[in-house]
Amino acid sequence: MLSLFLRKSPSSSLLSRTCTTSPSLSPLSSPLFSRSFSSLLPPQRLPLPYRLSPLPIHGLATRYFHASSPLRNQQKENMEKLKKKFTKYLGQSGGPGDNGPNYKYMGIAAVAVAMAVLLYSVAMPDDRIDFQSFKTQILPSRMVDKIKVLGTDRVVVVMKPGFMPPRGLPTRPNNTYVFTIGDLAVFEKQLAEAQNDLGLDMFEHVPVVYDEGGNLTSSLLSVGPLLLTLAVGGYILYQVKNFGGAGAGGKGMGGLFNFGKTNARVQGLKITTKFSDVAGMDEAKQEIMEFVSFLKNPDKYKKLGAKIPKGALLVGPPGTGKTLIARATAGEAGVPFFSISGSDFIEMFAGVGPARVRDLFAQARTSAPCIIFIDEIDAVGRARSKSGYSNDERENTLNQLLVEMDGFSTGSGVVVLAGTNRPDVLDKALLRPGRFDRQIGIDKPDIKGRRDIFLVHLKVLKLKENIDDVAKRLSALTPGFSGADVANVCNEGALIAARRAKKLIEIVDLVDAIERVIAGLEKKNRILSPDEKKRVAYHEAGHAIAGWYLEHADPLLKVSIIPRGMGALGYAQYQPKDQYLYTVEQLKDRMCVTLGGRVAEQLIFGKISTGARDDLEKITQLAYSQITTYGMNARVGLLSFPQNDDEFGGTQPYSQATARMIDEEVRKMVAAAYDATVTLLTEKLPDIEKVAQRLLEKEVIAREDMRELLGPRPFPESTTFEQLTQDSRSPPPPPPPASPPSNPIPSPAV
Repeated sequence: MLSLFLRKSPSSSLLSRTCTTSPSLSPLSSPLFSRSFSSLLPPQRLPLPYRLSPLPIHGLATRYFHASSPLRNQQKENMEKLKKKFTKYLGQSGGPGDNGPNYKYMGIAAVAVAMAVLLYSVAMPDDRIDFQSFKTQILPSRMVDKIKVLGTDRVVVVMKPGFMPPRGLPTRPNNTYVFTIGDLAVFEKQLAEAQNDLGLDMFEHVPVVYDEGGNLTSSLLSVGPLLLTLAVGGYILYQVKNFGGAGAGGKGMGGLFNFGKTNARVQGLKITTKFSDVAGMDEAKQEIMEFVSFLKNPDKYKKLGAKIPKGALLVGPPGTGKTLIARATAGEAGVPFFSISGSDFIEMFAGVGPARVRDLFAQARTSAPCIIFIDEIDAVGRARSKSGYSNDERENTLNQLLVEMDGFSTGSGVVVLAGTNRPDVLDKALLRPGRFDRQIGIDKPDIKGRRDIFLVHLKVLKLKENIDDVAKRLSALTPGFSGADVANVCNEGALIAARRAKKLIEIVDLVDAIERVIAGLEKKNRILSPDEKKRVAYHEAGHAIAGWYLEHADPLLKVSIIPRGMGALGYAQYQPKDQYLYTVEQLKDRMCVTLGGRVAEQLIFGKISTGARDDLEKITQLAYSQITTYGMNARVGLLSFPQNDDEFGGTQPYSQATARMIDEEVRKMVAAAYDATVTLLTEKLPDIEKVAQRLLEKEVIAREDMRELLGPRPFPESTTFEQLTQDSRSPPPPPPPASPPSNPIPSPAV
């Protein structure tokens, strides 16, 4: 290694010497160094009060001192660039920012070289002949220049210039032929006899040259497959080593032994999520706040003999915020947070899952008190099979998890939180007290919860209207939405406003975002024939009229005949309320509204189409649920059969006679709803005509258009946030009297 060192001249501090970038200096005679140095330093002669002397120093730690030159900073930068060039070229560590040689690309290069050698050996034409051909065709031509014996089994025949190979021999551009021999002494004897038979004098014999080391190229070609196998194997082993080290978070030994290391992400104390960032799940927060109190002040409970709960299972539909509330718990408690997915325990190698479970809890105990969060625990906690056909690796991982959570070596101070949306498939041993002491249900938020969630996501957006009014309006329009759906609506609204080149987001943009999430993207480019468009308009008008004149139908919000999504040619949007119980009358009205489109087609056109496929699926599911699940049929009785969700089918929990009876009752129920819908829409044919014509004219009509065409709906509606959030358990207050009574009755004292 070379480095530059400028030291002061001993003769005089004012002695000036000149330094150029000429490569004539002996230390700079390397072509690489000369090119790099000459391309970086300025070509002019620089007056330096120092003597330039090369010193061999370990590494490339270059020091450059200059007291008076105005180009000092530029020259230092140039020397740093030169240093980096040498470091990169030589593959050495150049400082804390350099990662050193890239073994990954070196491994790829080695594999490429080995493959090239192998391909060359395969693609190279075969110039081998046998000894008999050499004896009868080549040797009699007397054009053999010399014979090389490589090792003990390979002979190369070198021909003189101008040799013309006889018929049957390949033409070689280098005039060499190769053949193999079995024994060197036998070959020498046969060669001498062949030349004697040709009448050659001993002085005319072909000279033989012996090379005990053999030909390097030939040796490489012979071991090419082995080199390729070793190179590929080494590269794979190196990648496995890196994979293992990355999986363990970069700690400890790398290699195959790191497969048993957990790849849980340790958040430490950097979690900034608090309970104030979690909205719409007040009950879940109150229940999980006890874990925060346990972790912050465990002595308060230990004094009374209480034990810290081992864990809690967060159960709820997707997108309800299970992971978010787990992070908020760790953020409030201020303890380390280990986050891992259930599928991270499962590997293709036997024994890896249990080893990762052991390593995870070992790290957690050293960081206690702490929280372990296992997302989608059903991937590893599924109930163990009772038959002989099971996944032994997954079951072994589950067994190790059970032992770590509540076994002989159980430690304290480690709280395990897990999230799943399929608690029914979990093993019973995992759900018992002592492991997951509590199951915290996180359902979809109600209208008040949705308002709080909207307030969280809307505060980062630039709104034109008041944020409280927008949150109330949107929460009333999004029944059944989860927290993830609410976040998606807010983001889609911002994208729509940006697409429309607006500076502020308006309520109409967010309403359009709700339609985008519910029904899909508008397909305005889809061309419908006039007959199809007319049929779609009357179909949607049938839905709208049936819902307008049925008491238990949800309030109509909008009707559109613009195609949306994958296959919807039109849709009617309603505004349902958060309802958990339904009566027979309410379900019947829902069936009639769903059948309104098919009935309208039959009444107007006298023919039906395939446009009611989705409606018929909903009707079938609703009818079967009433009979087989809710016991709403007098003939079948008060029975509820479990729903079989197995995609491979299974045995039905009732006989064939009962199945036949259920099918008959379902047909009767659907037929009754169809007849009721026909009766209703036959009376309202003029109204269907009005709504259909308005749809053909405007393509989209709202609730105000329906009121303009049909008048007010004959039943009261609850559409605003205030109407939907009033307490239905207390009767509405009586209207105030017109005039106060002359002798009011005093209220009894309470």
